[in-house]
Amino acid sequence: MTAPDGPRDVIIVGAGPAGLAAAIAAREAGLDYEVLEKGALVNSIFRFPRAMVFFTTAELLEIGGLPFVTPYEKPTQAEALKYYRRVADAFGLNVRLELEVRSVARGAGGTFLRLETRAEGGEAGTRTARAVVLATGYYDNPNRLDVPGEDLPHVSHYYTESHGFYRKDVVVVGGKNSAAIAALDLYRGGARVTLVHRRERIADSVKYWIRPDIENRIKDGAIQVRFLTRVVEIRAGSVLVERDGMAEEIPADAVLLLTGYHPDVDLFRGAGVRVDAVSCIPEHDPETLETNVAGVYLAGAVVSGKETGRIFIENGRFHGEAVVTAIRRRLASFTTEAQRTQRLAMVRTLRLFAHECAATHDPILEFSVSSVPLW
Repeated sequence: MTAPDGPRDVIIVGAGPAGLAAAIAAREAGLDYEVLEKGALVNSIFRFPRAMVFFTTAELLEIGGLPFVTPYEKPTQAEALKYYRRVADAFGLNVRLELEVRSVARGAGGTFLRLETRAEGGEAGTRTARAVVLATGYYDNPNRLDVPGEDLPHVSHYYTESHGFYRKDVVVVGGKNSAAIAALDLYRGGARVTLVHRRERIADSVKYWIRPDIENRIKDGAIQVRFLTRVVEIRAGSVLVERDGMAEEIPADAVLLLTGYHPDVDLFRGAGVRVDAVSCIPEHDPETLETNVAGVYLAGAVVSGKETGRIFIENGRFHGEAVVTAIRRRLASFTTEAQRTQRLAMVRTLRLFAHECAATHDPILEFSVSSVPLW
């Protein structure tokens, strides 16, 4: 391992399942690596609802060949957190938590990549690496409505659990899985729930076992709903909405804006990665996952941009092996070039020595300049 302040073979940005899988692949390949995470380990899963059950089975969440054991058909959020902690410990992964990567750029001389970082306490720092893997996911970046009041203290883009909302008026904005799950959990936790959605019905992407439940709760009036309705303003105790030019003020002790999430395209663009303006998909090679910036790779959900339904833990966990394979090839080319540079320097030294020997006419030291090969 190189010194902490020296250039590593690879730095992985993001300690989600895809980032951890890349770290395992880097470790198994003998690379000098480090994982940088601005939050907690598997931070996105940590921010999922506490009572959440995954849509998939445990074996499809496994990384590094470590079994994910659960007594249930589908694992819970708490089990997933425990599993990925066990992965990090079992492999002894080099993960630095609560260290945010603020920027990635080509370093002086163009050989290494330079990462500007900021610790939880505000301390700035730098890291350098021969390759960088961006595995930052998208859950840290909510799709904002950009309406007045969105930053009020009773407004959140995340839902955790229902107990704190008991006997309170809660407005949930959105119409996909996250919004439907939150609305149902809140209702069963004793909250008075109003669902606001800009479309005419619940999204078709809502899971088949959730859809009948939310539709029946809407039908029997247990959950109030405002379809084809948009939020105009969020106030201290209410939400102002509009439909067909008609305004309505809905009581709200809390507001949950569950309108989706997107990748951190600013970080990518700052690194020179070209990002599609509509889809937010970074330009990359589909096989190696290397972006248009040499040495910068992708892993996990960031590969699909706003199309978050394409990449899940189930398939993103395999990106690490493909990326590390490509990085090893890249590092091999670095080594070859370094060896060539070193050999040329040696040749120059030997030729100088040969000239000096010839000048002395020493029969022991004299030898032909042409006897020193260029390669």
